[in-house]
Amino acid sequence: MAERHQVIIVGGGPVGIGLAVELGLRNIDCVVLERHRDLPNIPKGQNLLPRTLEIFAFWGVVDQVRAARLMPKNYPIGGVTAYQNMMSEYWWRPEGPQPGRPAMRPHYYEDNDRMPQYCLEAVLRAKAAALPTVKVLYQTAVKRVEQGDGGVRVTAETQMWPYEDLVLEGDYLVGCDGARSLVRDQVGIERAGTDFDQKMALAVFRSPELHEALERFPKSSVYRCLDPEFKGYPMVIGRVVVGESFFLLAPVPNDAQRDGFDFPGLVNRAAGLAVAAEFEHQGFWDLRVSIAKDYQVGRVFIAGDAAHSHPPFGGFGLNNGIEDIHNLGWKLAARLQGWGGDALLASYSEERRPIFWEVGEDFIARGMEKEGEFLARYSPERDRAEFEQAWQEFEDTGGNRDLTYEPHYEGSPVVAGPPGGACSAHGAFSFKARPGHHLSPQPLSDGRYLPDKLGPGLSLLALDAAEADVAAIASAAGRQRVPLTVIADTRSGGRQRYESRLVLVRPDQHVAWVGDTAPGDPGALLRKVTGQW
Repeated sequence: MAERHQVIIVGGGPVGIGLAVELGLRNIDCVVLERHRDLPNIPKGQNLLPRTLEIFAFWGVVDQVRAARLMPKNYPIGGVTAYQNMMSEYWWRPEGPQPGRPAMRPHYYEDNDRMPQYCLEAVLRAKAAALPTVKVLYQTAVKRVEQGDGGVRVTAETQMWPYEDLVLEGDYLVGCDGARSLVRDQVGIERAGTDFDQKMALAVFRSPELHEALERFPKSSVYRCLDPEFKGYPMVIGRVVVGESFFLLAPVPNDAQRDGFDFPGLVNRAAGLAVAAEFEHQGFWDLRVSIAKDYQVGRVFIAGDAAHSHPPFGGFGLNNGIEDIHNLGWKLAARLQGWGGDALLASYSEERRPIFWEVGEDFIARGMEKEGEFLARYSPERDRAEFEQAWQEFEDTGGNRDLTYEPHYEGSPVVAGPPGGACSAHGAFSFKARPGHHLSPQPLSDGRYLPDKLGPGLSLLALDAAEADVAAIASAAGRQRVPLTVIADTRSGGRQRYESRLVLVRPDQHVAWVGDTAPGDPGALLRKVTGQW
C-alpha cells in the first residue's frame, strides 16, 4: 500500500525544504524526497535580500539564520567593481544609497544578510524536523512521476534499508529538484531563455595572500572584475570565511576541461597578481538564462531552479526560489483546507513566471550586454580622458545595471489590480498600499509591529474605517469560510501612508484589494482573491 501525503516535494535543497516549512507551519501533511543527506560545501546562493529575510521572520527562523552566517556581523555585504582586475586604479564601491537607486530597506521588515547556502539549509532542515506534519526522506531518488484526476503518484528508490522501491501518493507534487529537474522533464514542461554559449569556471579556495591583497579596498564581501576580453561577463571573487577562503566565478574557453586546467592562473588573473591558493573545489558550468514555459501541469508544480535558472549574478536565484514557495505554499494550503479554488493554484504560474522572465532577460542578460558595450566603447589605452569620464558615469549610475527591481502582481487574476495591470519585476517602491504589491511595514498604535498581527489567512487592515464596512467584509468571509484577521487601528502614526482605510492583505504579504468603503459585493471580491469563481 502506497504511503500518502497531501503534498509530495521532490528535492530537499533550500527551496524544497523551505516549502516544507511553509506547509508545515500551515498544518499541511507533506514529505520531502532528497537524494543527499550531507550538505555540499560549495558556497553558492550567498546573498539574501531583505524580502527573503522577511519570509524567514514569518517562518520563525530569522534569528537562527543570522546566527549561521560565517562573516563577522559588522562585515559589509556590499561589493567592489574594478576594471580589468583587482589591482586596477579604476574601481568603486558604493558607500551609501546610489544616485537613482530607490531606497529598498524601508519597505521590508528585515535587513539583508549573506552566508553560504549550506549554512541556510542547515537551519531550514532543523526547522522542518521540528514540525510534526513534515517528513523528510534523505538518500531517496525519484524514478517516476505520474498524475491523474485524483492525485499524484511517485516511485522512488532509497539507499536506506530495505533497499526497495518506495511508492508515495498525494494530492499535489512540487518539483524543487534543480536545473536538471526530473519532475519538469517527466511532466513535459519545456524551457526557453538566452544561451550565451559561454563556459564558466567555479573554484573554491583558501588564500590568506589574496585576503591581504584585497585590504587595499574598504571591507567588502564581493569583488567584480570587468575584463574587456570577456565582453561583459564578469569575474567574481566572493568571500566565504573572512581572511581565509573565497570562491571565484570566471569565463573560460568553451573547450576547457577540468583535468589540466590552470585554475591558479585564473585566480591570479582576477586578482591582478600572483597569490598562493589551496583549492577545495574546481568545476565548470554553462552561462545561460533558462525559464520553464509553465510552472504547473495539472497537480504538479515546479519551483526554484527547476522553474528558472540564471547566471549567479545579482542574488536573484535563491531569493526568487524562496519567493516562489512563499507564493505557492499558502495557495496549496488554501486549496487543501477548502477556502481556495483551482484558479488560486493556477495564479502561481501566472504571478511568478513573468517576474523571473524579466529578471533573467532584463536585469541579468541585458545588464551583462550593457557592460560589454561599455567595455567595447571605452578604454584607457585608447583614450584615457574619455574612459575616466565614462567610468565616473559608470559609478554614478550603479554600473549600468537596472535599478528598478520591485516585483509585483498587478495583473494577477486573483488580485483586484488596476485595469491593464501586468505582473512584472519592474516597479517603484511606495508606502501606498497598491493591489498586487508587497505591503510596506508600519508600526501599530499599540506599539507592536504590523507583521505580528497579520494572520495565517487573509488580513484586513481597517484604519478608521466604518464598522459597517468591516462587518460586511468579515461576514462575507465567514459565509465563505475564508480565514480573515481584522486589524483595526487609526490612520495616523505612519499608517496614513497606505492612503486607504481598508487594505486586504494576502498570506504572502501582498495586497489583494484596497478601498475606503466595502465593495458592493464583498463575497464576489473574496471569491476573486481566493480563486473560487
